[in-house]
This record gives sequence, C-alpha cells and structure tokens, in this order.
Amino acid sequence: MRVCWSNLTRFPITSTESNPMGLLDGKKGIVFGIANDRSYAWYITQALIQQGATCLFTHLPGDKMERRCRQAIEELGVKEVWLKPCDVSKDEDLDAVFGAIKADHGKIDFIVHSVAFADRTFLELGSFHKTTRAAWSQALDISAYSLLAMGQRAINVMPDGGSIISMTYYGGEKVIPGYNIMGVAKAALEHTTRYLAFELGEKKIRVNTISGGPLRTLAAMAVGGISDMFEHQQRKASLRRNITGEEVGNTAAYLLSDMSSGVTGETVHVDAGFSIVGL
Repeated sequence: MRVCWSNLTRFPITSTESNPMGLLDGKKGIVFGIANDRSYAWYITQALIQQGATCLFTHLPGDKMERRCRQAIEELGVKEVWLKPCDVSKDEDLDAVFGAIKADHGKIDFIVHSVAFADRTFLELGSFHKTTRAAWSQALDISAYSLLAMGQRAINVMPDGGSIISMTYYGGEKVIPGYNIMGVAKAALEHTTRYLAFELGEKKIRVNTISGGPLRTLAAMAVGGISDMFEHQQRKASLRRNITGEEVGNTAAYLLSDMSSGVTGETVHVDAGFSIVGL
C-alpha cells in the first residue's frame, strides 16, 4: 500500500495510551524573568509545561518579588516550585543559581533568558541623546551581557547539549522612537546570540532569540509611545493585528525542543509579519 505523506496529519502526536505526548517530555530547564502573569516569560513557561517540560525559576532578590513570582508560577499549576533569588548583573548570584542546579538536578536541557532593564527616564520620546554612561552600561549589562554570562555557566549543566533562548524586539534592528537605549541593548543581545551559537555549537548547545511583537506587559508600559506602537503594529503587520503571548510561548517550545535541532544563531520573528513590511 502506498502512503501519501502529504495527506497525513502529524500533530498533535499521541501515544498508544491516547495521552498527548509533549515536545518537551522529559526535558528540564530554567526560566529567568517570570515576574507576573502578563510577562513573556509566563506565557513561555505555560507553553513549556503544556509540552511536558519541568521548569525551574529565579526571582529578583526581595520578599515582594519572590511572592509575586511564586504566585505567577503557581497559577500555572506547578506543585513543587524550585525558585532561587538572582540578580543577573551579579556573577555571584548566577554562580549560586547554576551551582544549585548542579547540586539539585545534575543537568538541564534548556535556559530561557527573558530579562531586560533600562532606566525608564531614558525610554521617553526624544530622550535617547540624553542617555548617561551609567544608564547605557546598566542596560547593556542586564539586557545583553547576562545572556553571555548564562552561556558561560550553561556548559557545566548541559553536558549532553541543550537549547538557550532569549527575547528581543524589532527595535534592535530599526529605530523605534521611545525604545531608545533598550534598542541598542537588544542589538547587542541579538549579536551575542550569534557569537554564542557559533562557539557553543561544538558542545551541542543551540542559542536563538525570539523577536516578539509588542505585548502589554508591565515592562512594555515603561516605553514611551507604547500605545502608538500597538496601533502601528495593527495597521502595518501582515496579519493586521497584534500578537498574543501564547504565540510567542509556542515558538519558544519549538526552539527548546528537538524539533528545532538544526536551528541556531537565529532571530525568529513572531510579530504577525510586522518586520517584513517596508512602508
């Protein structure tokens, strides 16, 4: 009998017991940056859990941040929460987190870097030229260098290889008024992704970044002219709409799974086709 592969429906894959099999069954990794239930990190975690992954977490130091992070995680149905404090601008904090991963779990399969920061004083329209040296250094340290710092430490907890993703935005490629210093930081993040992908490839560690469209997160609300960004996205994007957090989450699940085993060093746009339109 001939089988026409083009006519077969391949997804979702199911097991012999008719229980759904996830793309990330048996995979374990850590998520940096889940602060609340409206963040990209939260939607990514939701997708990872739905696909069978076990997730570990960090929170910004402080009792208030821990409570907020824990609440967001528990809303996803996680029963036993592995949660450690971490300021990604401090090497000692990163050493402690990756040391705890090694001690408690031995190894992991993926890292989600969903961390960025810039002084909101310099995220206002027309304020980029006023950016101070301190604000510049802080933005690039937290938003871009932290990915490199995680990559350095990933080698010790990914002996079998793995996948690392981060989050960027089109403002790292083109001028988006009001995005300012964060755009410069995202440009650095994207090229850090490529250099890390090249050097970690021999260790079977893939590194990619997702360029998501604007999402109504607490971080996004700090950007000057953000309401105009949402309106412009809807008018210009090929799909004539803004994106959802779930769409970015699903792309993250793909990039962290073996389904994307040949993909590394890429900036994957999940922006409803906004970035392909010139006018």
